[in-house]
Amino acid sequence: MYHSQAVFGLLELPFLFIAVIFAFRVATKLKGGAFGTGMQMLAWGFVVMAVGHLHMQIQHFTGINLFGSIFGEPGGDVVWVLALAATWGLSAYGFHQIYKAAKGG
Repeated sequence: MYHSQAVFGLLELPFLFIAVIFAFRVATKLKGGAFGTGMQMLAWGFVVMAVGHLHMQIQHFTGINLFGSIFGEPGGDVVWVLALAATWGLSAYGFHQIYKAAKGG
């Protein structure tokens, strides 16, 4: 069971990378506006999420908490919470922009 969890944990990274690339490509094609801005925010949310997942995999395989090493023990936890808030905040704002454009307002 442990081995398959490790493999699946590593497999998520290329998919996140692909999602980030295509999110930025779509945002570029939309050339601004509400849809483009919304997609741009989603893309940045994916970037923050990918960094968080990369951090988790590094910690899982090496036992090193990069955020804790860089920002100290309580600071690393604060950065982690801020990263989560940034991921979901950027995603929510992006979806809100797309929603407003889709409903015509």
